[in-house]
Parts: sequence; structure tokens; C-alpha cells
Amino acid sequence: MSRATLILASNAIRDKAHNWIDRVPAGTRLEFKAPRRSVDQNALLWALLTDIASQVVWYGQKLSAEDWKDILTASLRKARVVPGIDAGTFVPLGMRTSDMSKAEFSELIELIYAFGAQHGVKFHNEENAA
Repeated sequence: MSRATLILASNAIRDKAHNWIDRVPAGTRLEFKAPRRSVDQNALLWALLTDIASQVVWYGQKLSAEDWKDILTASLRKARVVPGIDAGTFVPLGMRTSDMSKAEFSELIELIYAFGAQHGVKFHNEENAA
């Protein structure tokens, strides 16, 4: 086995993990990660980003929800920016949200709400919550 992932969702899967640990060769790497974001968190993220994209003009530009995800994730992660291969381009590092834990994703959503509040964004999900 060169690579495998188990999600410890039941005792049977935990037993399988113990079995694998007992059988893998010395030097095998083992990594533990917190649970990933939920489907509900992901849906909320894109609803919030869409609201920001439709209501905020950023330095004279309307940006897409995807652009806002990059900007807000860079803020949360205090991303480093390096020059790109092409002259005049820059690349932020560490922008993926797909491996975020539920807790880190919650922090991103809180950051989005705070940013929205500072910029007068009316979030549609708040209308439905009332």
C-alpha cells in the first residue's frame, strides 16, 4: 500500500486502522487531520461569497465569488505572495480550502461575515434566518 486514507467514522474502521498500523513497514508515515469542512459549511461559503461579489466594488473592480474566496482565504491564512513566472504577476501561496478543517472553515466564514459587515453587505442567508 503506497497511500491510503481512512475516516475514523466507526469502530470497524478504527479496527482496520489498528490492523494497518500493525502491518506497515517501519518508516511509514502516519498523518492525523481534523474532520474536513461540511457540505453545509461549503454551501454557506459560496452563498456568502456570491453576496459579497454582487455588492462590493474592490479598488474599482467587481470581482467574482472565486476571486473573493482567494482574497479572504489569503487574509485568514496570512498568505505569502511570490513573484510569478511571467513579469508583473504575483502568486499567493497556500490558498486551498479543500483541506481546511471544520474549525478553520468556521474561522473563514466568520472572517467573511466581519468583512461583509465592514462593507455594508446584506447577506441573503440572514434574511431567511429571521
